[in-house]
Amino acid sequence: MEQIARTSTQIGAALRRCRRSAGLSQAALAAKTKLRQATISAVEKGEAGTRLHTLVHVMAALGVEIVIRERTKAADNVEDVF
Repeated sequence: MEQIARTSTQIGAALRRCRRSAGLSQAALAAKTKLRQATISAVEKGEAGTRLHTLVHVMAALGVEIVIRERTKAADNVEDVF
């Protein structure tokens, strides 16, 4: 399923949906990635400080990828986009 995410919170929520769709608990995903369950929780919450490497590792374990493209909504002010 294709999802659009523009904020760290939205990315985390999208990854949570992917994890649940795969039938994995946070603990199971943590074991699969060799990360702590708390790290998976932080990623899913979109917490600041998540390393890009960690995000990519979680995405690989879930079989998902990022696609970079121009925004679908043009706005003069960045706050208008969110």
